[in-house]
Amino acid sequence: MDLNATLFAQLVVFLILGWFTMKFVWPPIVQALDERSEKIANGLASAERGKLELELASKRSTQTIRESKEKSAQLIGQAEKRASQIIEEAKADAKVEHDRIVANAQEDIEQQILRAREGLRDHVAQLAVLGAEQVLRREVNAQAHNDMLTKLRQEL
Repeated sequence: MDLNATLFAQLVVFLILGWFTMKFVWPPIVQALDERSEKIANGLASAERGKLELELASKRSTQTIRESKEKSAQLIGQAEKRASQIIEEAKADAKVEHDRIVANAQEDIEQQILRAREGLRDHVAQLAVLGAEQVLRREVNAQAHNDMLTKLRQEL
């Protein structure tokens, strides 16, 4: 066999193999590589978007936490202010109630003093009548007795 014919046959077989590879083998490999690189690119883009979204979410959560702390501080301030108002109102109500109780007690004391004076007057008047009766050794009639008691009450 001739070297040229072998070389030529090998060249023909190589070209057929090259054509067969380029026609039937190479397109699926290129397509698989393109799909794979597209998936990788999409994955990288998704990772970048996720990273940006994570940063945004972190900023939003920090802002939300700050706003919540400010709002809670305001609510606590308002609650403390309201609590002090309630305490002041309770003190004022207690003062009014105290004054009312003291006034009622003062009125009760004055009434008891008046009753005691009346009772004492009656008792002194009866003693005076008894003393006068014993001194005079005579009985005073009921009308005269009442007149004398009234007169003694007025004098005392």
